Amino acid sequence: MKVELDSFSGAKIYPSKGKLYVRGDSKVFRFFNGKSESLFLQRKNPRRIAWTILFRRMHKKGISEEIAKKRTRRTIKHQRAIVGASLDVIKEKRAMRPEARLAARAEAIKDGKAKKAEAESKKKAEKAKSAATTARGGKVSKQGAKGAATKVQARSR
Repeated sequence: MKVELDSFSGAKIYPSKGKLYVRGDSKVFRFFNGKSESLFLQRKNPRRIAWTILFRRMHKKGISEEIAKKRTRRTIKHQRAIVGASLDVIKEKRAMRPEARLAARAEAIKDGKAKKAEAESKKKAEKAKSAATTARGGKVSKQGAKGAATKVQARSR
């Protein structure tokens, strides 16, 4: 006994049941009943019609008995080191009392400001030095002030 499949819905068609439709290009379509034939001829999409096998497969209907529900994995939290600080240092800082942490932070900010002020004063001193040399030598172009090589003056023999 050969069981055919409906070309539209995917349902089983037993011998002596259903309709056979042959298109102009000699392609054969088998239909379970007039309903599926009519929907096929209206060019309906079987994946959008709820009672078809294709729809049920696409929307995972009727397969829950076969496959047990997948278990969700619990996330496990891990602590990792950050670039520039090891895990021990991070834990040590976390364990510090808030007052000590605030004091350490203030100290770090103070050091940073001092370093910045020192760099600024060094820059000012260098600027003053270059200004003094330009005052002695005359006019200097922007490139010359930035440290570009100076042009050699042409001399006649």
